[in-house]
Amino acid sequence: MPPTNPARRRALADAAIELLASSGVHGVTHRAVEREADLPPGTASNYFRSREALLVAAAERIVELHHADTDRATEQPAPLVDLLTASLLTAATTLRNRYLAIFELQLEATRRPALASALESLQDAALQITAGHHDKLGLTTPRSTISTLIALYASALFTLVTSPPGSVSRDVVQEMVQVIMRGCGVHDEGPGLGGHRYSDHR
Repeated sequence: MPPTNPARRRALADAAIELLASSGVHGVTHRAVEREADLPPGTASNYFRSREALLVAAAERIVELHHADTDRATEQPAPLVDLLTASLLTAATTLRNRYLAIFELQLEATRRPALASALESLQDAALQITAGHHDKLGLTTPRSTISTLIALYASALFTLVTSPPGSVSRDVVQEMVQVIMRGCGVHDEGPGLGGHRYSDHR
């Protein structure tokens, strides 16, 4: 039975995320993750028996971090457009490595059915969480519209995160968000607590 030290498991997953961003999927090996996490040889294989298991853990960790960020954002009243703008801007700047990593995983999932399955289940969970945030806002957004919002948010996320560092401004991001919301017919009619996934991080 694999070890169950949550802090060490998180440290390994976080190290894998950094390696995905800096070196791509092929840079993620058990030994490289151990070096990045400053842990003894053999630690990563004790927790994750295969590279695929390590990649799945990195994907799960990214979504966990994103949902935690989103939940914190919803605690402070603010217009939905401002919250989505802040989310995208932060993803493209402060958290750029996290989202570069998930893009690497999404590409790798086209060749790894187990990883694709894990990402699909995470996306399903993201839909439910996003719908819950809209309910919390008091928005009457149809579930089909939420799926469209998620897809458009994900496209904006990819465009912004893969832009040259330093080239993304708040004005550009806010205009994107306004176009997305108008196109989907979403209005900031609630108390202003909204949020979104990784896109979702979903």
